[in-house]
Amino acid sequence: MSTKNGKLSFGEKAGYGFGDLGSVLFWQTIMVYLLYFYTDVFGLTAIAAGIMFGISRVLDAIFDVVIGMTADRTRSRWGKFRPYILFGAAPLCVMAILAFTTPSFSEGGKLAYAYITFILFMFLYSTVNIPYTALLGVISGDPVERTSAASFKFVGAYLAGIIVSATALPFAAHFGQGNDAKGWQTTMVIYAIAAFLFFMITFLSTKERIKPIAKEKTDIKSDLQDITKNLPWILLFIVTILFILFVCIKLSVTTHYFKYYIGEQVVPWMTHIINFFNRYILNPIYGLFGKEATVMLDATHKFGFEMLASAFNTVGQIFSLIGVILIPYFVKLNGRKNALTILFVIALICTGSYFFFKPHNLVWIFLMQVFGSVTGGPISALLWVMYADTADYSEWKTGRRATGLVFSASIMSNKLGWAIGSAIAGGILSLTGFVANVAQNINVLNGLKSMMSVIPVAAGCVALVLLLFFYRLDEPTMKKIKEDLEERRKASGVAAS
Repeated sequence: MSTKNGKLSFGEKAGYGFGDLGSVLFWQTIMVYLLYFYTDVFGLTAIAAGIMFGISRVLDAIFDVVIGMTADRTRSRWGKFRPYILFGAAPLCVMAILAFTTPSFSEGGKLAYAYITFILFMFLYSTVNIPYTALLGVISGDPVERTSAASFKFVGAYLAGIIVSATALPFAAHFGQGNDAKGWQTTMVIYAIAAFLFFMITFLSTKERIKPIAKEKTDIKSDLQDITKNLPWILLFIVTILFILFVCIKLSVTTHYFKYYIGEQVVPWMTHIINFFNRYILNPIYGLFGKEATVMLDATHKFGFEMLASAFNTVGQIFSLIGVILIPYFVKLNGRKNALTILFVIALICTGSYFFFKPHNLVWIFLMQVFGSVTGGPISALLWVMYADTADYSEWKTGRRATGLVFSASIMSNKLGWAIGSAIAGGILSLTGFVANVAQNINVLNGLKSMMSVIPVAAGCVALVLLLFFYRLDEPTMKKIKEDLEERRKASGVAAS
């Protein structure tokens, strides 16, 4: 775990990445399958589940800030943030299992049970994940090393996303044997055990090195005042919302796009890829459970929207992961801000191109997904590293450090972005006259094309302008801030490492 010349070991960076491997096992399941679980397995109505999600999101957003400020004031032999991983992991994993357990209650009893378990699940998720994320700001004072550690974090995240996408439904079917409630509960037990082990790896392999210079205790009012005066943080907060809009609007309507605009396609070249993937990757995995979960495609080469949309999303996950792995090389060549700008421009061009594609342009549709994902995937990781820079900037300007608050309030921007993006997508579908499971009119089809292209690009362009012309924490500035903070720590007797 020790550093040499300020460098983090591979083991520590990999250990830090395991934290998101554990977190996203839960988060990806929530994002992709929770609504399905509550309506089709648990037995809630869609409107009841939707209201519950809305109420829990508001409460969770408030709790994010509370846990961030609490973590900033934590003092222990393990540091500020690592204790939350150590002591929060087990309760989180237990509550995850309970949230995906279907009790034999009345309708009202089930609804109450869902509210209690899901809200507690989200609170405990924040209790572990926010300090884990804030840990990035204190494991090293070197911005380059933080960037490298962040790339490991997002490798873990994308790997978890792929794992959940590939195994959740097959696991639920295999372990349930016709009892979906039992299948989902067992699946979550497996994920919870794995997540707990991953969290412990993170706790044991990381170390907090950056300590605040100020020795006096700070109050909550001072922390909130500092963050509202932190212009780079405010800019990143807005940019993150816009970036999530860029991602979310497109992601929200991808299945609709393939179902109603692309439709069924005859694609001979894709048949060979799918059959290879089924035969040599999926079937061996599912074979471990004594079941063949896939069927080889026939000679007609026909693909329905389910297969096309799944392949499109899988390609996105894989190449986003590749892009995250390449982050250190992007940053080494261009610096964080310049790397983010270049990657963002390419991702915007790739996304904008969807406006011009016709249903038969599948090769171009998938090629642009490849290039857009390998350049868009690293953007989230770079934004998180830049949030750590804003924590340094705040300490440099004020003499006080509130890393937990910086990251917890930043996570709010992600949640706001997803909420706004989902509302925009649903609103546009409604305004254009969308009706499910029928042939759509030209307004709906144009709306789908726009939401896959020009509408998210508009949000992304505003984010890019803010980064280019207003965000000032470039490489020379951060180098000076780092040197100044190190000198202050030496003068005050606070060791950075």
